[in-house]
Amino acid sequence: MSTRGGTRTAALVVGMAGVLALAVVWAQDPGVEARVDQVFERWDRPDTPGCAVSVMRDGRLVYAHGYGSANLEYDIPITPSSVFHVASISKQFTAMAVALLVSEGRVSWDDDIRRYVPEVPDFGPRITLGHLAHHTSGLRDQWSLLRMAGWRWEEDVVRQVDVLDLTSRQRALNFEPGSEFLYSNTGYTLLAVVVQRVSGQSFRQFTEARIFGPLGMRETGFEDDHTAIVRRRAYAYAPGDDGGYRVSIPDFDTVGATGLLTTVEDLARWDRNFYTAEVGGREVLADLHRRGTLRDDRVISYAAGLVHGVYRGHATVGHGGADAGYRAEFLRFPDRRLSVAVFCNFPSSDPDRLVRAVADVYLEPADSDEGESTPGSVLPSAASDGPGTASRAPVSRPATAVEADDPLGELIGFYRREESDTPLHLIVREGALTILSGGSSGTLVPIGLDRFRLDESSTVATFDRSTGVATLLLSGPGEGTFTQQPRWRPSAVELAPFAGSYYSAELAVQYALSVDRGRLVLRHRKLGTLPLTPTYPDGFFTAGFYLAFTQGVDGAVDGFTMSTARAWKIRFDRQ
Repeated sequence: MSTRGGTRTAALVVGMAGVLALAVVWAQDPGVEARVDQVFERWDRPDTPGCAVSVMRDGRLVYAHGYGSANLEYDIPITPSSVFHVASISKQFTAMAVALLVSEGRVSWDDDIRRYVPEVPDFGPRITLGHLAHHTSGLRDQWSLLRMAGWRWEEDVVRQVDVLDLTSRQRALNFEPGSEFLYSNTGYTLLAVVVQRVSGQSFRQFTEARIFGPLGMRETGFEDDHTAIVRRRAYAYAPGDDGGYRVSIPDFDTVGATGLLTTVEDLARWDRNFYTAEVGGREVLADLHRRGTLRDDRVISYAAGLVHGVYRGHATVGHGGADAGYRAEFLRFPDRRLSVAVFCNFPSSDPDRLVRAVADVYLEPADSDEGESTPGSVLPSAASDGPGTASRAPVSRPATAVEADDPLGELIGFYRREESDTPLHLIVREGALTILSGGSSGTLVPIGLDRFRLDESSTVATFDRSTGVATLLLSGPGEGTFTQQPRWRPSAVELAPFAGSYYSAELAVQYALSVDRGRLVLRHRKLGTLPLTPTYPDGFFTAGFYLAFTQGVDGAVDGFTMSTARAWKIRFDRQ
């Protein structure tokens, strides 16, 4: 990566012809450019963070522009050459690196991960490289594990060895490999380790020599040292306590699941390769686009670092990313040979919406008007693929008052799935049944007696009230069976048995719980004091974590399990 000041490999010279071809920006109607600029009007100021955008036809730049500031301290504007951390957009490049090794016969998607990374415990069922690429491995997500273990985002450096250590401590999976889809950054970190160990190069060196150099992506590379100097880097920001801004930049040295630095201009060179197959060839690119298949032959929307979807009737392939204050989205419309990339440096920028608004300027509507599919998720959710994007407490959402005889009133409350302590929370909001999960919400639209469709999703919710306790069956993305839980509001006396010291061998961390002013609180040296909000009997919520307490044979509390949306039932034993 040229930002490091080193010499480029010979592969870069080979790729210069492609660079020159991409240097020509297609001419277009100035009115179209003005409409794109209107999309970013809010960010087109020198005293705010902002975004960079590029629009591509056939892999060539049609339009590229920057809005807002790349550095508020030095009044440096964002340009199409500004370098952004693009978080999980990294995954398609990690998948590409593995696919190159597969094409050479050096690894196989069917290989057991323990063949290359024996630090991964033997959970019984085999976890393949394909499971990792499609998020069907069942491995608990690294960011959830690190947060539970006390890591503080933007304060504690996270290295590849830290992820391997926590992974090696795990005693269980979320689910049996291949049985479900659940986004897990751990899988892509492990894939990067595979590339390193098979190639004998660092992941940064391998991807530079095999992908970025040949494609002429001169400002692109994986950042495995957060202290490195990066020319033209756009700093990221978050809201400050005083109403202004504060710096919000990732400080981890882990790559594969994240860690890519690039520009909207360089991404046009990557986009072009989807048409020319200059790097990898058609077979490798087909590998990247091949959707995952579960054991029961269900096909999911997630391929290898790429998500298949539909927007305004047009097929899409893309991925987003979010780390600290950075937000990014790269969306391709293969049938239209159109692509849009938007990189931003502020959390509320919402590049997912911005990308589609830019696409609207260039697209003609297709015959149908389908919404975009969401792979394997229960709810349409905000970007939350990295640290610093933790879920908010669903219990804090206000529910509309419901009359006792309202049939919807019987359905509200918390619903628990046996496999995970993370419940769904159903409320009535503005007369409609609303489902809350992981800080996101979705409206359930009636389609029959006790049958609903989750708005803007193919997920169907069916309620069974025959036993007196409602059971919720979700079919489609995010499927599972959830049982309604009794309402629970314990007194201080009832909370006292939960106080004590608890230790998790899987996380190598200890928590102290006590009752303070009528509330159960969790204390940790780094996490501070966190109040626990009751959810269902023996269940609590705090700061993105769900706790479910257990009792021993004597009926006394002997521990609890802790879950997030992506890491289920981490065990804590009472000391």
